[in-house]
Amino acid sequence: MDDAAKPRVLGAAPEGAKDPESASRAVREMFTAIAPRYDLLNHLLSANVDKLWWRRTARMFSAILARPDAKVLDLCCGTGDMAFALRRQGSEANITGADFSHAMLVRAAGKSDQRQKMRWIEADALHLPFPDNSFDLVTSAFGFRNLADYDAGLREILRVLRAGGEFGILEFSEPRGLTGKIYNVYFKSVLPRVGRLISGSTGAYAYLPASVQRFPEPQELLARMRAAGFREPSWKPYTFGIAGLYRGKR
Repeated sequence: MDDAAKPRVLGAAPEGAKDPESASRAVREMFTAIAPRYDLLNHLLSANVDKLWWRRTARMFSAILARPDAKVLDLCCGTGDMAFALRRQGSEANITGADFSHAMLVRAAGKSDQRQKMRWIEADALHLPFPDNSFDLVTSAFGFRNLADYDAGLREILRVLRAGGEFGILEFSEPRGLTGKIYNVYFKSVLPRVGRLISGSTGAYAYLPASVQRFPEPQELLARMRAAGFREPSWKPYTFGIAGLYRGKR
């Protein structure tokens, strides 16, 4: 089968989905439904620790963000919180937020200032509408795990990065030990109920723990990063391993 005849794999369908197109549509509809309450729920359900994670991640890339000619892509940007954290760290960088959910991008645009040199683009993370070697930095916060093909996602990030460019994926993980046991009770029982009560969505906050559970362990994702061609792959846990930052260089 030649490339033109191959089925198009969509970015917003959990890896391993039997019907990626239907799964992608379902995930998009889910995020559209929760978009009006998305920020409130993120901050409430994480006790505002998510803001700390975004700021900490942005600081990791302060050298790139300080450059006035830096071009930055925040992938799976949602309502833009990671992109805004990057902007606060680097006031002169050109920042683009990309997401497959139009409703989320509308929220992001509504939160932005015209003077911030930011733009918002509706795009599939596995088929980005950017030329090779376009960005000095690519980030993704809590969206990469939604991709239908993690390896293809990594290759696409590598494609749009310039030589010497960096990327960072901020994602949830499953902590170990007693912390992990306590966290699992909250994450799998309490969080879906509170999320459903506030958002009105019956599936969105049950989807969240399921998507984290099927996401690769840190060592597996680091191996995938190496296989994709990234140099110096690393993972730094945040808040007892509840989340963590994956980094790599082209």
